[in-house]
Amino acid sequence: MNTFSELSLSPILAGNLKKHGFVIPTPVQAQSIPPALAGNDVVATAQTGTGKTLAFVLPMLQKFSSVPVPTGIRAVILSPTRELAIQINETFSKMAHGTGIKAAVVVGGMSENVQLQAIRKGAQVLIATPGRISDFIKRRLVKLGAVEFLVLDEADRMLDMGFLPTIEYVMEQIPENRQTLFFSATIESSVAHLIDDYLHKPVKIAIGSATKPAENIDLHVYEVDQDRKLSLLTHLLGEDQGSFLVFSRTKHGADKLSKKLSVGGFKSTMIHGDRTQSQRNQALKGFQQGDYRVLVATDVAARGIHVDGIAHVVNFDLPQVPEDFIHRVGRTGRAGARGTASTFATRNERKDIMAIERTLKTKLVRQEVTIILEREVKKVGGANVIEIPVPFYAKAKAGGNFNRFQARRRAGGR
Repeated sequence: MNTFSELSLSPILAGNLKKHGFVIPTPVQAQSIPPALAGNDVVATAQTGTGKTLAFVLPMLQKFSSVPVPTGIRAVILSPTRELAIQINETFSKMAHGTGIKAAVVVGGMSENVQLQAIRKGAQVLIATPGRISDFIKRRLVKLGAVEFLVLDEADRMLDMGFLPTIEYVMEQIPENRQTLFFSATIESSVAHLIDDYLHKPVKIAIGSATKPAENIDLHVYEVDQDRKLSLLTHLLGEDQGSFLVFSRTKHGADKLSKKLSVGGFKSTMIHGDRTQSQRNQALKGFQQGDYRVLVATDVAARGIHVDGIAHVVNFDLPQVPEDFIHRVGRTGRAGARGTASTFATRNERKDIMAIERTLKTKLVRQEVTIILEREVKKVGGANVIEIPVPFYAKAKAGGNFNRFQARRRAGGR
């Protein structure tokens, strides 16, 4: 499949694709949509940002558009986070416009009554996190006995978050003769177990390498003292005029960093587990719309961030495990665009950088950091007094020696 026009879709779906500028499919869409339209189970491994949402929404809508819409829940889409579920719903709404097919978002942290009302008004599709839909099933608020279509999106992340027993419980409530589409960045043993037990002769698709970042992302690493990271980030913000997604290890660190950036003149917001769902939605929406140039996030909160056009990802703090590095840097360089991912590491974290490189089988380009201590000469009572404030900036040089630092001091022209 080279263009979406080659597909035999309903006129409404074809029109919605054209309206929203979908002409040429991404590789995962080109390879997974045809077998899904044919009714096959599909297992697709692809990195984040490759267009997986449309790859499962389109076959689902085509399947439901071809027969009269019955009452009851016909499809379930499982997602690891609220944010991702909300973004899936946005794509679903664009593609479903005019079809009469409705979806309800079923996630924790948002009004339960609103979600139940959407279901009672005739939603045929549930876009849900495992915990909330499991809770609804156990309380007999939803029935999944008529489900024909099941999607597991970012399955590996759901398992990383401890959802395996919950996912298995939900899947056991759905008829075995369903069609199942399974999307994951990696296929590890626990993921393979789900495929073996719950999918029927799936068509398997692998796009690129699931164990290393996309080739269109420039991977840089800076060795820098902890107390100079903010100055280095400020320097990068001055050099690259695009949007920045910055990862902090802790919620407190995310708050602190975002506030310092705002004081420094950079429109910044933050997203982490202690923020309410309303605050997280507002921050993400503001970042998407360009109201904020910088979004500071923790790993757990960022698992649902799918925003096209992020120019630069910065690992202000290293990820807890090397595998999280892929998910972080994969937030840039999406939909074929080029992106940059910069990682800050202290001297004591050299082994962690090597572990990331070893796990991902890739090299991070060392950037030489030139620290410049600016000396200012002021006259006090007729005498010259030299003050050294500490503003510094970094001159990045591709391929620089990871272990070298240079410091130049200037005072009175010397």
